[in-house]
Amino acid sequence: MPKPISQTIRLDDGREIVLETGVLAKQADGSVVVKMGKTMLLATVVSSKDLKPDVDFFPLTVDYREKFSASGKFPGGFFKREGRPSSEEILVMRLVDRVLRPAFPKDYRHDTQVMIQLMSYDEEVQPDALAGLAASAAIAVSDIPFDGPISEVRVIRKDGEFIINPGVKDIEEADIDLMVGGTYDSVTMVEGQMNEVSEDEMLEAIEYAHKVIKKQIEAQKEFASKVEKAKVKREYEEEEMDEELYNKVKDFAYNKIYEIAKQGTGKQERKEKFDAVKEELMEQFDEETLEEKGKLISSYFSDVKKQAVRDLILKEGKRLDGRSLTDIRPIWTEVDYLPSVHGSAIFTRGETQALATVTLGTSMDVNVIDGVSFQDEEKFYLHYNFPPFSTGEVKPLRGTSRREIGHGHLAQRALEPMIPEDTPYTIRVVSDILESNGSSSMATVCAGSMALMDAGVQLKKPVSGIAMGLIYDEESGNYAVLSDILGDEDHLGDMDFKVTGTKDGITACQMDIKIKDLKREILEKALNQAKEGRMYILEKMNETISEPRPDVKEFVPKIEKVIIPKDFIGAIIGKGGKDIQQLQEDTQTVIVISEEGENGVVEIMGKDREQIQKAIEIIKSIAIEPEVGEVYEGKIVAIKDFGAFVEIGKGTEGLLHISEIDWKRTNDVNDVFKVGDKVKVKLIGMENNGKLRFSRKILLPKPEGYKEPERRERRPSNRGSRPGRNQNQRRSGRFNNNREDKQE
Repeated sequence: MPKPISQTIRLDDGREIVLETGVLAKQADGSVVVKMGKTMLLATVVSSKDLKPDVDFFPLTVDYREKFSASGKFPGGFFKREGRPSSEEILVMRLVDRVLRPAFPKDYRHDTQVMIQLMSYDEEVQPDALAGLAASAAIAVSDIPFDGPISEVRVIRKDGEFIINPGVKDIEEADIDLMVGGTYDSVTMVEGQMNEVSEDEMLEAIEYAHKVIKKQIEAQKEFASKVEKAKVKREYEEEEMDEELYNKVKDFAYNKIYEIAKQGTGKQERKEKFDAVKEELMEQFDEETLEEKGKLISSYFSDVKKQAVRDLILKEGKRLDGRSLTDIRPIWTEVDYLPSVHGSAIFTRGETQALATVTLGTSMDVNVIDGVSFQDEEKFYLHYNFPPFSTGEVKPLRGTSRREIGHGHLAQRALEPMIPEDTPYTIRVVSDILESNGSSSMATVCAGSMALMDAGVQLKKPVSGIAMGLIYDEESGNYAVLSDILGDEDHLGDMDFKVTGTKDGITACQMDIKIKDLKREILEKALNQAKEGRMYILEKMNETISEPRPDVKEFVPKIEKVIIPKDFIGAIIGKGGKDIQQLQEDTQTVIVISEEGENGVVEIMGKDREQIQKAIEIIKSIAIEPEVGEVYEGKIVAIKDFGAFVEIGKGTEGLLHISEIDWKRTNDVNDVFKVGDKVKVKLIGMENNGKLRFSRKILLPKPEGYKEPERRERRPSNRGSRPGRNQNQRRSGRFNNNREDKQE
């Protein structure tokens, strides 16, 4: 038996996280099992010892998979095996990658693959909160060059208290739910959803999480010190710096780039001018030099361009498109752009444009998620599409990208808290990015918010979003926070911080930081500046549409919900579905019935509200639950010598005794009623066997000096009797009087 090496991390609430290596997957460069409760993850890392040629980036792949056996489940589908990663797995991969990638040496160019798999699942411990820790620990115990460790934690706030790595039930009751990742010195990634919290509350949650991250990093260092292999990191071919060549490129290009950057031109014009400078630069070298060092020259040109633009921002406060640091690009918006869809909106900000559409459906249209650690039915979901023409490029379409899944998820989380809990519709929002030059996910939030209001969804409050950037000079400590960043500013900057919210607080955020030590004052400034930008954008949106339409559009199917006791579902459906099919045909509606606990939920969907109301009345008449003291409008369905039988709902009837018809004496029921007459009655009694007793006279004015009449002798009946129960009553077995009983 191999002897494991382990390390225990104790959380403040007494729970433990255990790291273990030396037992599983020993041929990988590094492997670690992470345990918390009954949740277990296996993380492995392998890095090629051969340099990947002609690559100017770090070829890192992060893969996260959940084994269905981890929770005792079978995979769905025909083949009954795990296949392509789900959207939820891809989101975890992105979370880990965003924290892990910056922790490798900048010039490391070796193929590296990190694989994380969920082997055992405990719903009290969500695996996504442990995935970053597992990946970092696996690298820490290997000989792979690494500037970590890093770690990630999930922090929520429930009832005013912060909880680290909570269970499913706690997350559902939280008003802050953040994934936070970072190094020992700084937070480098934040992503999450909030219920309109303030900037200070969000900062407090991030700082609380970072304290736990630091503790986990210390534990990883101690853990790695016990592993012999991890004590000496492998050597790799470091990138050589040709100082002479770099200076030649800088001397030629820096001032030219600086001047172009000052002109405040558009994206395409600016690109053409930068490309022209690069062409001139290449002409300065002979063919032999270009063949030998052409790629290095291109790389140095990119570095010089980046430095020139950053210097312009820090020294003069000017940006590539001519704006100041806090300016928002020009905005124009339009709703109801597409005449045949349920809701639509265009949101254009500068050179970024999103077209959002809304489709309303029934519960049959929910997005069913059946994963290992996450099962749900989403009644609201958002899809984000980023076609290549939006950036003027030609690229093959190979399915939904990880980026599209991530951006769509962020926008969905931003809008979700503002969807009313009682909305009867399943809602699908689709955002198509038609132009892109930065902040397309935030344009999706704005367009989505407007499209929802255009569709008549009673959004609690409009939501806007903004992407913030940062330029930071480590030597001088100077920095500039940029509002509403361009694509180029995202690439050359040190932070991409997306914040969404209403006028009253933040609903979602996503932050990636490239510098090692982000001071609180910078983050605080970015958040406050973001709030000002969000409010400005919200004002522009409100000029077009500031509140939801009072109702869905005329051509959009309307939906109403009726809650009934589930015992009546069978009576509504009828034998073989005959009754519900007839009801749908008669009212020109679509009816969907589902069970929720002890209730039946009936959705009635149609274009004509009168027909929907007709269907509701019929359903309520079938599923009526009589209450003593309630007044009902019924119909006389049978007359006896001792009274009349009144039907107050389909299949629900009771006796109106002759003595309860009027304050004055009634000698013959036929003198007052005939079959089919409508009558208002009050339910005055309900027997244990379900028989109902009604009174009409109790609803009539009592005559002055009224005296109770003497009881009359019962006389034999010469009239025939009707069968006691109709087919619906026999099916439901509830609330019926047997008309054969001679009741007085």
